[in-house]
Amino acid sequence: MRPRDPRRARGELERRRRAVARVKIVDVAESGQAPDGSVSSKQTAEVTLPRAELDRLWTPEYLERLARTYWRFLTRVSLGILRVLYTDEAREIAILTRPFVLLRFHKPDYEIGPGYGSVTWRIEEGVLVAPAGRGKGGLKISVFRPVDDDGSSDDVTVTVSSEVQNFYPMIAGWGWFSRIGRAIYRETQLRIHIVVTHAFLRSLARLDLEPSKVRALALSPPAAR
Repeated sequence: MRPRDPRRARGELERRRRAVARVKIVDVAESGQAPDGSVSSKQTAEVTLPRAELDRLWTPEYLERLARTYWRFLTRVSLGILRVLYTDEAREIAILTRPFVLLRFHKPDYEIGPGYGSVTWRIEEGVLVAPAGRGKGGLKISVFRPVDDDGSSDDVTVTVSSEVQNFYPMIAGWGWFSRIGRAIYRETQLRIHIVVTHAFLRSLARLDLEPSKVRALALSPPAAR
């Protein structure tokens, strides 16, 4: 057996020390494809954290901060190559800057209900989007509190999911090439997306949520439980 790298061991210990929550990736069907060529993908995690911490975070403002944290993670994991650009009506994922826009989304739509919150960015266009997919589909992050929680436990497990809905990948092509293109998409773009999303979900163990740039929900009343 090879000796354990002490620097790596110290890094793991530091990550555990900083973790406030425990994250478990849930094994679910990760992707699917519709007859029209659109694809969907969903990754889910169970996040267990102290009840007092969840009560502090369970507000519309922190739903917005969770959304912002996703974009921050994307920039960090790409070593700054991918940037999220903000306008009044859109969010753009670009390689460093315009005009190299991979994905352009409409500004986010928020949905908040009893024990539930979600943010959806509807896809507008971009280099990664096939012509048939412009103005269709989106990216959605959702959070659920357990409906049967009786308040007796010090810890609570919430479910966090990230879902790509009705996405038409340019790399998949169309016509006779689509069968080959879909296989290329599954083995490249989709695999990268799943790995990055799982890493993002695991990073929530620190509950380090980035302050929102827009703060659209900062003054909203607390979310219902």
